[in-house]
Amino acid sequence: MTRIWPWLCAASVALSLFMLGLLLALLLTRGLGHFWPSTLEVATLDSGELIAGEAVRETALPQRDGKERLYFTANRDIDGARWRWVAIDSIASRQTPTKLLRLQRGPWGDFIGYLSAYEDGQQRLEGEAAWQALATALAAPANTRPPATLVLETADGQLIRQALADIHRAQRPNAMHPGEKLRYWAHGVWQFLSEGPRAANTGGGVWPAIFGTVLMVIVMSVIVMPFGVLAAIYLNEIAHQGRLTRLVRIGVRNLAGVPSIVYGVFGLGVFVYGIGSSVDQWFFEDTLPSPTFGTGGLLWASLTLALLTLPVVIVATEEGLARIPDSQREGAVALGATRLETLTRIVLPMAMPAMLTAVILAVARAAGEVAPLMLVGVAKLAPQMPLDGDFPYLHLERKFMHLGYHLFDTAFHGDDVQAAIPLVYATALLLVTIVLVLNLTAIFLRHYLRRQRGQPC
Repeated sequence: MTRIWPWLCAASVALSLFMLGLLLALLLTRGLGHFWPSTLEVATLDSGELIAGEAVRETALPQRDGKERLYFTANRDIDGARWRWVAIDSIASRQTPTKLLRLQRGPWGDFIGYLSAYEDGQQRLEGEAAWQALATALAAPANTRPPATLVLETADGQLIRQALADIHRAQRPNAMHPGEKLRYWAHGVWQFLSEGPRAANTGGGVWPAIFGTVLMVIVMSVIVMPFGVLAAIYLNEIAHQGRLTRLVRIGVRNLAGVPSIVYGVFGLGVFVYGIGSSVDQWFFEDTLPSPTFGTGGLLWASLTLALLTLPVVIVATEEGLARIPDSQREGAVALGATRLETLTRIVLPMAMPAMLTAVILAVARAAGEVAPLMLVGVAKLAPQMPLDGDFPYLHLERKFMHLGYHLFDTAFHGDDVQAAIPLVYATALLLVTIVLVLNLTAIFLRHYLRRQRGQPC
């Protein structure tokens, strides 16, 4: 029986790593694959109708033989919908014209069809000249583009006019070679990381959410670490080790298991409606009834998550302090060091790796929390960034965007679930990446400090 346990443990580790690998592979393929230029096709139905779009997936027809294919047809301003299911048996032929065009535009979303003409008030270009003029105009900054108009044609011959100012990107994926597709993919990923959202969070980028997530985690860490470390020092180094101290430790560990939404309700009642309203009455009376601090913001969200992660920091730091041998303390006292000197020069430097472990655990939990943030400051779209060039530069009273809430809002509150699915995967991959980067940074610092002191990593 004793020989089975090592194999069971190894199998559990292998299964966990396998599931983690599957998760990352799913996020990578579904998330990053969204930005790859997909082949567009024109399907001719038995009825003679033409359908232009991107074939997304196939599924079996309900209660009958055969399959049906889902097409992303775009052109919501013309057809009233962007998706269409087509029975495969009803498709007479499929073609992939090289001039088939896909435009990312606003406010009606993508267009799939042909570019008939390019008009800029001085000339009218058609054919390949129109495409070259469009590509040149989109390569220029948005504020320098000419006031041109595009004449677009759908697969069934309908003509519409589209202002160039509303076009974000254009592609002819069927005419691209792999190098061009790779450059287009890289540019799409960069835009996703550097731009703000649009089209009800189903388009554009997530830069404000990235910035808000990282800034909130940094502010939360700055707040929680001093209080958590001081509390752990008091419990382990100063307080009398009696029944009351044991009860305090039990309470701290129980607080670590409280649902996060409870902390959100506490933050809303105490920080926002309690402290925030009082601050408005004392210092911002002229702006009332419009609240300044009496509403959700970065400060209250950071404080709420600091409370949420405080038990984690206390427990991890106290365990690190408890692992330091008493001989280290006794040796320092024997050499004439005071209790404060022993604590600051011997104990705390040796416990620094444990403190960084506490930071890792706090960041890992706080970065992915959504429920409490919905009550104390996160916003679907924040018009102003919490950090800018205006004094006092860091505006703790402003609302902010968060990747976790952006993920939730895109998945469940969008008007087009099918279009939001790839962005959900991409945002989830980005959130996991940010958490890993923050954690790896703390892990690197912890190992560096251990090597400096000759401790095993």
